[in-house]
Amino acid sequence: MPRRNEDESKSRGIKPRPPQSLKFNLAGRPASAHNEGLHSEETATINEVTGWRRLLLWCLASLVRIWGRTLRFEVDSETYARLTKSDEPVAVVLWHNRLFLSPEMFRRYRTKRRVYGLVSASKDGAWLAALYRMIGMYPVRGSSSNFGREAAKTLIEVMRGGHDIGITPDGPRGPLYVVEPGAVVVTRRTNAPMVLFGAEFTRAWRLKSWDRFYVPWPFSRIKMHSAVLPPVKADGEKLTADDVRTALLAVNPELPD
Repeated sequence: MPRRNEDESKSRGIKPRPPQSLKFNLAGRPASAHNEGLHSEETATINEVTGWRRLLLWCLASLVRIWGRTLRFEVDSETYARLTKSDEPVAVVLWHNRLFLSPEMFRRYRTKRRVYGLVSASKDGAWLAALYRMIGMYPVRGSSSNFGREAAKTLIEVMRGGHDIGITPDGPRGPLYVVEPGAVVVTRRTNAPMVLFGAEFTRAWRLKSWDRFYVPWPFSRIKMHSAVLPPVKADGEKLTADDVRTALLAVNPELPD
């Protein structure tokens, strides 16, 4: 059975890495192009995109980068200060259906910090990890289902290494606009703030995916909103998933269908 799975991966242009115990390398960019990003020490097999599929992804990444440069962001002074703040690691939080904006947002406003995002070590995750690298983000390979123990441990170590992390609390499979409780564990353990970003679109297509993913029209205007949530509230109570959901909904007005 393992042999058949390996053959299927090869036929899809996705190369499984051999089982091994991998430690995190937070010092800088790994030497191998296929190993760029971080891998969880608990992950036995890391799948990577190879061959012509990698070329196809490069074309897609180039399109995303060019598309992003045409967008007109409107940012108030408070949101601009939060976007460019770089004196401490933060958890950048946004809904899954706003992910199209993240590469351009990080390129324009967070040039002084690396942003790492959790990506599954599976064959499907290999495509997203490769795309992340090509658009200037850094994948953390590990289990991403429901922010399990491995995922939380991975992101905590990244933040303690002095890096920002990106969280889509309703990803990777939903339900839409539902925050998994594990999403607040990382910032609680590291005592780091959550910086929530929202986007108000003027013109955008919405895909028929589970999250009704937003694809803004080229040259369209997008008004950015933000909020900051500390790991502990003013009354001493711990931040909850419901607190995050309420704040994210408030900074993300929906575009009427």
